[in-house]
Parts: sequence; C-alpha cells; structure tokens
Amino acid sequence: MRTDETYPLNQPLPAEVLVGGNAVWSRYRQYPVFSGAWLRGRSLLFGSIIALFAVVSGIGVGAAGRDYAVGMLAGAHLFVAFLLMATAGPGFAAWVRAQRWPLPRERRGVVVAVLLGMGVSAAADYWASSYVDREVNRSIHRARAVQTELKFDPGERAMVMALNLAVLAVVYGLFGGGLALRAYFSEGRRWREDRQRKELTALRTQKQQADLRLGLLQAQVEPHFLFNTLASVRALVRQDPAQAEATLDALVDHLRATIPKLRDGEANLHSTLGQQLDICASYLELMRLRMGGRLSYAVEAEAALRARPFPALLLITLVENAIKHGIEPRPGAGRIEVRASLRGERLVLSVVDDGAGLQPGVGGGMGLANVREQLANRYGDQATFSLRSLSGQGTVAEIVVPLEPGA
Repeated sequence: MRTDETYPLNQPLPAEVLVGGNAVWSRYRQYPVFSGAWLRGRSLLFGSIIALFAVVSGIGVGAAGRDYAVGMLAGAHLFVAFLLMATAGPGFAAWVRAQRWPLPRERRGVVVAVLLGMGVSAAADYWASSYVDREVNRSIHRARAVQTELKFDPGERAMVMALNLAVLAVVYGLFGGGLALRAYFSEGRRWREDRQRKELTALRTQKQQADLRLGLLQAQVEPHFLFNTLASVRALVRQDPAQAEATLDALVDHLRATIPKLRDGEANLHSTLGQQLDICASYLELMRLRMGGRLSYAVEAEAALRARPFPALLLITLVENAIKHGIEPRPGAGRIEVRASLRGERLVLSVVDDGAGLQPGVGGGMGLANVREQLANRYGDQATFSLRSLSGQGTVAEIVVPLEPGA
C-alpha cells in the first residue's frame, strides 16, 4: 500500500497544485507528472518542435551536399533520435507511476527510469550522429576541414572530452525528463498542502458558523436583558399588575420570535428580512413597556421585501444600539423607526432615532464591529454601513446590501 494520499493520474490537478501556466504549450502540466495524459501532451509538444528542427536540418544538409534525399534521411534520423531522447525517460517513468507501487519504491523506480532514458538518449544520439557523419561526411568535409586541422595534446584532449561528456549528460538529463523530476517529487507535497488548506478553510467556516450561532443565542436571548425584564415585571406586579402582564406577554412574543429559530441550525445563517423585522418589532414593544411608554416606534417595509434573504443579528444590534446610546441617555419621549426600502437594485435598511445623537466613543463597540465583519464576510465590498447624526438630534444607522433573490 502507498503511504501518501493517492490521487487520480488521469484527471487534472487542482489549480493550487499546478506548476507552470495555462498556455497552450504547457497545458500538459495540468496533469500529474509522468502520468499518461502528461506524457501524451509533452510528447506532442516536443515532437512538433523536433519535427520542425529535423526538417530545417534536413534541408540544410541536402543543400550542403546537393543531395536532398540524403538530407531528408538525415533529418529523419535526427527526428527519431531526438524524439527518443525527449520521450524515453518520461515514458519509462510513466510506466512506473502507472503501476501504483508504494511511494518509496515508485520514487526509486522513477529515478531509475529517467537514468535509463538518459542511456537510451546517448545510444540514439550516437546512432543518428554516426549515420549523419557516415552518409554526409563528403558534403560537409570542407566545413570540418578547419576542425580536423586542430591539434590537441593529451591533457587538452582529455579536458575537451570531459567537458563534452558533461554537456551531453546535462542535455540528456534535462531534455529526457530531468527537469520534470523536481516537479514530480514536490507534487505529493503540493497536493497534501492543498488538501490541508481546504480542510483548514472548512474547519474555519464551521467554527465561524458555530460562533455565529452562539452569538445569535447570546444577542437574541441576552441574560442581562432577560434578567432586567423579569426584574421590571417583578416590580410591576404589585404596582401595576396590568402593566406587568403586558410586559410578560411582550417578553413571550419576543422569545417566540427568537428561540425557535435557534433550533433550525443553518436557518439562522440564512434568515429573511421579515424574520429580522419581527424580532426587532417584538424587542421594541418589550422595551416600550419597560420604559413606561416613553418609547414609540415604527417598523416599515414593503411586503415583497420581507421574503428577501438578510443576515441574522444585524438589525437587532442596530436597534439595541439606538436604545442604549440614543433613547435611554436622553430624558423624555423618544422614537425609533426601522425602515426597509429599495434603492435601485440594492436593499437599504435604516434605524433612525431622535435620541442623544452620536457621542464620543459611539460606533467603535463590539456590536457594531460585528455588524461590519458580517457584512464584509457575506458581501465583501458590495455592502456599506454608515452611522451619522441627524441635523437636529438623533442618529441614523444605515446598511446597504445587494438585493438577493427571495426564497
């Protein structure tokens, strides 16, 4: 059995795993190195280049010797030799990969295959060169005359031969698949890193969703808010039983609007505007009763907009912020209006209060930071959030998002 994560050799690699671009001449690199598809694409590319080189060389040899038949034979020999040099090692390596041996054995086999291909390259080069030298020697005798007249001492001859062998080894190795070895050995690592990145992204998404559900539970049924409401009811029981009963009814309505949605799992992440408006309305009614009637409110939206998707938690956060920083600090009556409207192809949500207005430090709290983060995560730069003072007194919090199709 293999010890690494196996992946199909006949399918393109993920974009994150690829080495090289997506140009026409390099599309074979979309497949695993030394796979069948990789070998076919590479052989077609190299074969086309070698064929052009062979034709040009054959014409040149034919023109030099005034014998184009010999030139074409020389070109054919060069084509076969260079094609073997380009495909022998990769072909042997592709056969090795197709066996799906255990990874250590496969890697040893691939290296041996490339080395074997280098041997085939040397033999093919010798065969083609011998033929050209033998059959075309007379035609190029003058061109080689200067070379034959050069004399080398034994030390120089050994140095020239060593350099020649080194150059040939590099040419055979690189041309015969040596360059692909590096991509082959790093392919498994790149595949595993890509898998790990995707798994990490999935885990982060799950964590964000879990955190969002927890935030929904905390924001929609805030213990501090709940305890204060119950304390208000307790104080009203003796002073104004009817008011206490109305406050309890409003609390039940608010809990009925929020708690069932916590049981829906993913439904919290895909709520509608109507659901969020209902939560805001029940919360405002409860706060109206708790504040002794000095709060008035309105929730306005076209019926057609209520079915549109809208993120949970955003509107109620703005309403809570309006009460906490706008209505409560200011003595006397106050009013909050929640409006939903269309502006072209964009949905506009605004929470308007006539309270104390913007104060230093307002706008940088955790609640509004969460609003900005949710908008950025869901809509990117297509959504905007603004908080501004009115000309007289009060504040406007406005969210503008793309209009999503209704459910």
